[in-house]
Amino acid sequence: MAVQALQSSGVGLRRILAHFPEDLSLAFAYGSAVYRQAGPSAHQENPMLDLVFTVDDPVAWHEKNLKKNWSHYSFLKLLGPRIISLVQNNYGAGVYFNPLIMCDGKLIKYGVISTGTLIDDLLNWNNLYIAGRLQKPVKIVSMNENVVLRSALDKNLKSAVTTACLMLPESFSEEDLFIEIAGLSYSGDFRMVIGEEKAKVLNIVKPNVAHFRELYGNILQEDPQVVYKMQQGRLEIDKSPEGQFTQLMTLPRTLQQQINHIMDPPGRNRDVEEILLQVAQDPDCGDVVRLGVSSIVRPSSISQSTKGLFTAGVKKSVIYSSRKLNKMWKGWLRKTP
Repeated sequence: MAVQALQSSGVGLRRILAHFPEDLSLAFAYGSAVYRQAGPSAHQENPMLDLVFTVDDPVAWHEKNLKKNWSHYSFLKLLGPRIISLVQNNYGAGVYFNPLIMCDGKLIKYGVISTGTLIDDLLNWNNLYIAGRLQKPVKIVSMNENVVLRSALDKNLKSAVTTACLMLPESFSEEDLFIEIAGLSYSGDFRMVIGEEKAKVLNIVKPNVAHFRELYGNILQEDPQVVYKMQQGRLEIDKSPEGQFTQLMTLPRTLQQQINHIMDPPGRNRDVEEILLQVAQDPDCGDVVRLGVSSIVRPSSISQSTKGLFTAGVKKSVIYSSRKLNKMWKGWLRKTP
């Protein structure tokens, strides 16, 4: 499985994990504190470590975590684990973040998501929020033997390759592919205009091409529609209508539905397969797919950020946003002659 390339045995990460309740189906770390990035993140001292914990039973997990780490939570802790879990599952992208936490001498932010919600996002791209983070190199700290979760992680990577290939020309470089893949979860994200540095995707990919290659190499070699010239770092994809239709038919369900919504005028109600056949023959097929991805990411990025005001609290939200804006501002200053 391609996901095996992500495995990590970092002692420092496991030490941090020891401060939290067990019963995790998956725990992973991501971001500039884990993999070096170019741009403003390259000059950060002690960047915040980003973590995601996947749990089978959010109510039980939050109940234990409130006993161990009461101070991590906003005012919502006063309402108890059931309300916290309700906010986690029913608003935004199904993840509950506690930012700006000092843990084992390290500043961290951690998100909690239910195993079922994550599997659904990995397979169907309901909001492409945590699934999008898992399309880039991460360090897996802990993972149990959940076969369905492991299969969904692999399917998410394959879907990322297919989607990116549909948006690229017939021939392209490895770096071109990895830039498209890394950009999927930022497509339509309002934070790319407000707060996040616009060159973020390039800054993620350029220092980490080898990690992307490790993550996607086997998938590219096994994909029957891709010619992967590994030594030259070049790829070719079948751009015939038949080839594109095959690729479109394997896209995650929510992306297919968004493409259908974009292409099908009100009142016609054609089925998804008919719409995808039309898109496959359209010279602007890649642009339609890109619009479909944006229409998934945009609402989830807005709703999840709004939710952060409640889960993090106003004070932490202001501090966290200020850190993001400061990083963007420093990057702009370095580019200015």
